[in-house]
Amino acid sequence: MRSCDVIVIGSGIGGLTAAALLARYGKRVIVCESHTIPGGAAHSFRRRGFEFDSGPSFYCGLTSAESLNPLKQVFDVLGESLEAVPYDPFGHYHFPETTFGVYGNAERYRQEIAKITPQGAKEFKRFEERLLPLYDAMKGIPTLALRADWQVIPVLVGRYLPSLLKMLPHLPLVQASVGNVMDATVQDPWVRRLIDLECFLLSGLKAHGTIAPEVAFMLGERSRTSVEYPVGGSGAIVKALVRGLERWGGQLLLGCHVEQILVETRHGASLHRHGASPRKVVGVQLTNGEILNAAIVISNASIWDTYTKLLHPDDLPSSYRKAALDTPIVDSFMHLHLGIRAEGLENLTGHHVVVHDASKDITVAGNTCMISIPSVWDATLAPEGHHVVHAYTLEPYAGWERNTEYEQKKREKAQSLYRALERIIPDIRERVVLELIGTPLTHAYYLRRYRGSYGPAIEAGKGMFPGCHTPIRGLYRVGDSTTPGIGVPAVAASGILCANTLL
Repeated sequence: MRSCDVIVIGSGIGGLTAAALLARYGKRVIVCESHTIPGGAAHSFRRRGFEFDSGPSFYCGLTSAESLNPLKQVFDVLGESLEAVPYDPFGHYHFPETTFGVYGNAERYRQEIAKITPQGAKEFKRFEERLLPLYDAMKGIPTLALRADWQVIPVLVGRYLPSLLKMLPHLPLVQASVGNVMDATVQDPWVRRLIDLECFLLSGLKAHGTIAPEVAFMLGERSRTSVEYPVGGSGAIVKALVRGLERWGGQLLLGCHVEQILVETRHGASLHRHGASPRKVVGVQLTNGEILNAAIVISNASIWDTYTKLLHPDDLPSSYRKAALDTPIVDSFMHLHLGIRAEGLENLTGHHVVVHDASKDITVAGNTCMISIPSVWDATLAPEGHHVVHAYTLEPYAGWERNTEYEQKKREKAQSLYRALERIIPDIRERVVLELIGTPLTHAYYLRRYRGSYGPAIEAGKGMFPGCHTPIRGLYRVGDSTTPGIGVPAVAASGILCANTLL
């Protein structure tokens, strides 16, 4: 039996951020990670000399002093830094009718849109002008100063009153949907489809389901800081957080699976014996039977995994548990990781999004494919003369089973990704030297993700993300089911809010 101040379950970006900050603030912290590799959905893995990102592939503001990226603020506090390679254009969108470059430089991006629809480019500028003042207002209040309880109010009033006053005119936008802003500024159907696509890439939802601050942040970061790729891939971000955790005395235990969060009532009786509230955390039990004691436990597992696998049903109020487990969920993904021969691809660019069929919704499984070729910027990710390729697309979890038809179904579902890649590299199939196909089952197994998902699909105006608090005293949550937005900045922010709340 070991004791510490805080136990963090899971070493995703949210968990590592919270853990590293709490260690920096002087707490004794242990992070328990089931996998043998840290990073959760952002971990890197290596096969035959190729280094692959398992999940995120697009980053802004990791090194820029002007960035609002919460991760950059965390690195500064921990005394860590990254090497990153800036680039522009940051990608290409391939619609059935056209391909165009997507630039961080806002004027250059509008020029690309104007080649397709001059009126649409003017409307897109109005759309940006409605959202960017919100980004500028947010610049005066760093995420690192925020917390997730009422005590954020005296912090804001005492330290950031001028910035808070600057934010007031934009408060209606904070909970508004991007769709509302789009409806007020954009009529061009092609640009509306473009905005839907950008929202989908950002949140997993189209414009009317995405909250405006997410897109304000995205537009501001990519036009006012730098789009860049971390040298070493997403694993370099994870390594920097782990270094920061350990530098300040925290521990990371790999291959250390938490079987159960231990919860007691005020009188010490287990809630499994129908005890009464208030409930409180006393630690965790590992698969090997070992118990780690702590008055604070932070779960970086998803809301569904935390409340069904790590807690007993009696540990939570039944109505709260039901509402939490009924949270809508983003579909899982098909992943294609390839090692390919690179000869003749000297002008290759790194990010691409391919929409196969304009008559189908962009959220239809297999219709929108995301492609990242990070060895364009960091040649160390692949053997000499080769590239690494990561392509992925939405795929529902339902219907997947590891049966005799599993391998054939994997290959069939991967074909939409291969067809997308052929828009960029026509002879891609002949170049492949290493092929790894991941399904929703792969995602669920390696990342211990409920139904292989990236998190909740809570639409703007139809519910709030639950934040870090739970009904159990001492139990907190971080990660993609606590803050809106798919991606590293959102989960890093969740770790900051949780750590600051505990202080």
